[in-house]
Amino acid sequence: MFIEGYRWQILPAYLLLLLPCIQFLFFWKNNISTSWLTRVVKGFFYILWLYVVFELPIIAPMFSFPEPTGPYKIGTTSLHLVDEKRLEEYTKEPDDHRELMIQIWYPAEVNKNELTAPYTTHSKELAAGLQTALPLPQFALQHLNKIQTHSYQDAQLVKNESGWPVLLFSHGMNLYRYQNTFQVEELVSHGYIVVGIDHTYDAAATVFPDGRTVLNSPQLDDGIPALDKHIAVWTDDVTFVLDQLEKFNQTKNEELYHSMDMKKIGMFGHSYGGATAMQMLLRDDRVKASINMDGGLFGDDAPKQGVGKPFLMMNADEMEKYMTEAKNSEKNDLATTLFKEFDRRQTLALRGGGYSLTIPNTNHASFTDTSLFSKLLQSKGEDAQDVHQIINEVSLEFFNQYVKDDAAASMKKIADRYPKIQLTKNK
Repeated sequence: MFIEGYRWQILPAYLLLLLPCIQFLFFWKNNISTSWLTRVVKGFFYILWLYVVFELPIIAPMFSFPEPTGPYKIGTTSLHLVDEKRLEEYTKEPDDHRELMIQIWYPAEVNKNELTAPYTTHSKELAAGLQTALPLPQFALQHLNKIQTHSYQDAQLVKNESGWPVLLFSHGMNLYRYQNTFQVEELVSHGYIVVGIDHTYDAAATVFPDGRTVLNSPQLDDGIPALDKHIAVWTDDVTFVLDQLEKFNQTKNEELYHSMDMKKIGMFGHSYGGATAMQMLLRDDRVKASINMDGGLFGDDAPKQGVGKPFLMMNADEMEKYMTEAKNSEKNDLATTLFKEFDRRQTLALRGGGYSLTIPNTNHASFTDTSLFSKLLQSKGEDAQDVHQIINEVSLEFFNQYVKDDAAASMKKIADRYPKIQLTKNK
C-alpha cells in the first residue's frame, strides 16, 4: 500500500490482516470463545471473507497488456488540435470552435532506464465518463492509472527514410481514444504510426492540456436517423486530423510528422467509430482500407456494388446472433427492426470483395481493452487474451496486405489459421 498506493480490489485483504490485529490488541482476554456456535459462525465468516479476498482481484484484476510481437518499441505523445473552420455543435457559446485531443503511437528507440507510460493519467475523469458506457461503479475504475502499457512517453522516433504507414483509430460512442491499447501497440510494434482521436463530447472524457475536462454529453436518441446524421461530426473530425497531419508533414519542424507516409493510410474503429471508418472509405480517397469492429453501420449506404475498397467487418458472436434472429423473425418491434437494418447495411457494404468474420464467445466489449477490466464484462466462455490475439493477427495481416502492400501478407493465411472465425471474402 505504501509503495504502490491503495487498490480497492485488495481492501478485503487489508481488513483480513487488520481485524485479527485489532481483536488481539483490544479484546485479547476474550479472544478464545468457548461457544461452539460462536466458533462455527466465526469460521464461516472467515471462510466467506477469504473467498472475497481471492475472488475480487480475479473479477476485477490489475491486468496487463500482452507483450507486442513486432521488432519495434513504442513511443507515444498527445496533441491538442483546434479546428478554426468549425463551430462546436455541443455548446451554446457562439465562438466555441471544435477542439480535439489526439494520441499518436509510433516506432521508438528506448533507453534501458526509460519507464513505460501508465494506461491513463486521468483515471478519475475517465471513470466518471465511463458511467454511461460500462455497468461498473465509478470507484471500480479509478485504479486504471496504475495499469502500465508498453509505450514510452515522448520516446525518440525510429527513423524510416520511406516513412511509416499511418492508421487512424476512432473509439466507440462514450469510450476513449486509447480504448484499444492492446491492438494499437501490436500494430505499432510492426512498423505503423497509429493516431487515436477523442471525439469530444462523445468520448468518455477529454482532458485538454490546460486542465479543462469535457465528459461525454450524449444528446442522441437511439434512432437510426439521428445517428446517421451525427456521424458527419465524426467523419469531419477524422478529415480535419488527416488535413492537419498532411500540413504538419510539410511544415512542422518535428521528425515524427515528417516520418508519416501520407500515401499509405488505413483506418480502424470500434462500434460507432467502426461505422466512421467505413464512411471514411466512401468519403476520402486518402483512406485505402478500413476495419469496423462490431459497429452497426450508420451514415450513407454503401453503393450497390459495395464499398469498392478493402473493408473488413469484425462481428461479435452476440451481434451475429441478434442479426440472424432478426432476419428470420416476423416481428416488427424496435430491436428486430434495428438488427434487420444492421444486417441489410452490412450485406450491402461487404459486396464486391469485403471481408467478414465472427469471433465465437464474444460481445461488444470483447473488441476493446474494457473486456480486461472485469470478467463481468466478458461473454460466457470468453478468453479475452485469445480474442485479442485473433483481433491483432487479423488486423495486422489486413493492413499489411492493403496499406503496406506487403506481397507476403495474405488474409487466406488467417482464414486457414483460425477456421473458427469463419473469415470470408464476400462476392
